[in-house]
Amino acid sequence: MPKVIRVAVLVSGAGSNMEAIVKAQMAGRLPGANVVLVISSKAGVQALDRAARAGVKSMVIERPAFPDDSAFEAATLEALREENIDIVCLAGYLKKIGPEILRTYHGRILNIHPALLPKFGGPGMYGHYVHEAVLSAGEKMSGCTVHLVDEEFDRGPVLAQSTVPVLPGDTPETLAARVLEQEHKLYPKVVREFSEKLIRSGAQP
Repeated sequence: MPKVIRVAVLVSGAGSNMEAIVKAQMAGRLPGANVVLVISSKAGVQALDRAARAGVKSMVIERPAFPDDSAFEAATLEALREENIDIVCLAGYLKKIGPEILRTYHGRILNIHPALLPKFGGPGMYGHYVHEAVLSAGEKMSGCTVHLVDEEFDRGPVLAQSTVPVLPGDTPETLAARVLEQEHKLYPKVVREFSEKLIRSGAQP
């Protein structure tokens, strides 16, 4: 494993968590990691503008451009391999990771989820749907979770969590903003720790 871990961030929308990781890297808080690629599953999203401003290579790989899921996955995997990616970070990426990528990057795909898993995870639980569910359930606490990715949505081993209180009068929007603030702190921290652990272990991709 190289002394600096090459990171790809997969996005589908605003890309604020991707930007938080890149900003942490620029500030010297990720000495063992370097974001070298951003892949978006959608064209025209804000994440691509953020990657461009940060000087990070980006590309769009959209499912409709391919005849089937296997071809879509193959194109994504080829892009990761071309950049010699060591770890993959999902940041609001709305496509399910396919089996070949899971095999190739087993134990090296991270995701951040805007709730305290295992609660409020799984298919359909993303964005405002998560925060609506938290409020509907009457939860007193929420937060975010960074976990490893496996074959099931939001079921991989938890690496770290950060909590926030659910306040009286919260709306999905106000709760989302409070959780997102913690996401921007937690994800770069976990990426740093995960990268340092890989370097120490000498594990090979």
